[in-house]
Amino acid sequence: MDVNGTVAEGFEPVREAFAANFETLGERGASVAVYRDGQQVVDLWAGTKDIDGTTPWEHGTAQVVRSATKGIAAAVLLLLHQRGQLDLDAPVGHYWPEFKARGKERVLVRHVLNHRAGLPVLDHPLTPEQALDPLRGPAAVAAQAPVWEPGTDHGYHALTYGWMLDELVRRVTGQGAGEWLAAQVTGPLGLDLWLGLPDSEAHRVGRAGRVEGPEPTGGLRARPKRSVTEAYEDPASLTRRAFAAITPFPEQNDPAYRAAALPATNAIATADGLARFYATLIGDTAGASRLFTPETVELARAEESAGPDRVLVVGTRFGLGYMLHGSASPFLAPGSFGHPGRGGALGFADPESGIAFGYVTNGFRKTVTADPRAQGLVRAVRQALGL
Repeated sequence: MDVNGTVAEGFEPVREAFAANFETLGERGASVAVYRDGQQVVDLWAGTKDIDGTTPWEHGTAQVVRSATKGIAAAVLLLLHQRGQLDLDAPVGHYWPEFKARGKERVLVRHVLNHRAGLPVLDHPLTPEQALDPLRGPAAVAAQAPVWEPGTDHGYHALTYGWMLDELVRRVTGQGAGEWLAAQVTGPLGLDLWLGLPDSEAHRVGRAGRVEGPEPTGGLRARPKRSVTEAYEDPASLTRRAFAAITPFPEQNDPAYRAAALPATNAIATADGLARFYATLIGDTAGASRLFTPETVELARAEESAGPDRVLVVGTRFGLGYMLHGSASPFLAPGSFGHPGRGGALGFADPESGIAFGYVTNGFRKTVTADPRAQGLVRAVRQALGL
């Protein structure tokens, strides 16, 4: 496999790990980018643009990043808080009165971000067509009763996270999260990252699909322990119901799906766009000042939820909108924060080392939180830094 791109001196292990993903882990097309202290030190790509095609992956090829979207979208609420437009400790109903129905008066804004709102499921799942309507998802969540007392426990809000976040942004700014992100962050910074793909960029996005490979270790494995397997197989479990809030799940190569803005699942990015986004959260980059103040960085990565996850059925750790380093989702170091995408993608930042990381792929695997291809690249970065 010919690997294209560059690595800075000392980061050669990342190129080796990236090539190994194609040789031994079934990678079809992918890219990885790493920034250190605001400067790009890794920019690699290889394989084919489409999982089932022959057109080469190019420098600007982008892919849907699934739940890595959550970390991107979280920045919108945290920036609104940083600017004094949103109180994280206010009830959601303060901004969105209709949300108060059915015992949700005490759901706080921070509960949306730390997965403690008690609203991971919909009693009446949405169809794909309904899910793409920016009004239907929030209305469905507003009509839903919590399945546990808000604030008392945590469980991954796989899809409902996005509708709650989007409607909060809309009530505060008059724009959806994707519109606000484009106007305030990705557009001004020139990032190849979209929450709601413009028609003008559609030609850059590769076709994604499933790939098989050796079993991963750590995280939620392809052959997980029985309790996890049973949770995914049981139609009545919170696990199945959370991931079935849209039934059936939309075809992720559908242009209509890509053009919509679902802040839990369908951002589209290049590896460089994802890495530079995280780099700019924690520090200055070429031509851009940092987005998060040091105080906001600490809000993002301060532990808000930890322990057995009522949806994922393993121990998870969350800050405000971000997964934190742990056994279910290993990042670079204990202070890292970011978010994986189910089946592959990963973006995170590590303020102590100044590292920001982005990996995107067209090959989705069975992994939920710790894909072996991404983890191999993270270990290579750790090796390059001598950690």
